[in-house]
Amino acid sequence: MPQFESHFFSSLIFWEIVSFAILFFLLYKYAFPGILSILEEREKKIKDSLDLAERHQSEAEHKLREYEAKLAAASKEAETILAAAKERAQRLMEENEQRMTADAERIKGDATREIEQERRRAIQDIRTRTTDLALLVAEKVVQRTLTETDNRRFADEALEALSKSYQR
Repeated sequence: MPQFESHFFSSLIFWEIVSFAILFFLLYKYAFPGILSILEEREKKIKDSLDLAERHQSEAEHKLREYEAKLAAASKEAETILAAAKERAQRLMEENEQRMTADAERIKGDATREIEQERRRAIQDIRTRTTDLALLVAEKVVQRTLTETDNRRFADEALEALSKSYQR
């Protein structure tokens, strides 16, 4: 095995070291700067992406807080509107109740006045008919026609007697 001969082995090691050095120098001079720049660029892109993601997350959290604040404000406003609507409905119910009570009182008062007027008309009608009846009875009793003065006097007396009997 020739590769293990000491003379051949040492020269082989020497040329391996030289070729490795040349390869390393060529890689260092031409390949490593490109690879390192690509790696640095890749690192920068990843860092920028992480920064952008962090900034987006921060903006999203900020918008979420704004949304929650707006939602809370809208909820509070809705509660205020609902309370105002309930208060207005209650006030309208009370106004309607007062108006209906006033209308009922007015109708009751009108009915009372109408009843009183009808009662007075009925009493007046009864007095007139009673007077006429009393005059007719008086004519039959006396068997003669009475004068207007006599008629009025008898009518007044009859009404007075009738009024006294109603008052008792």
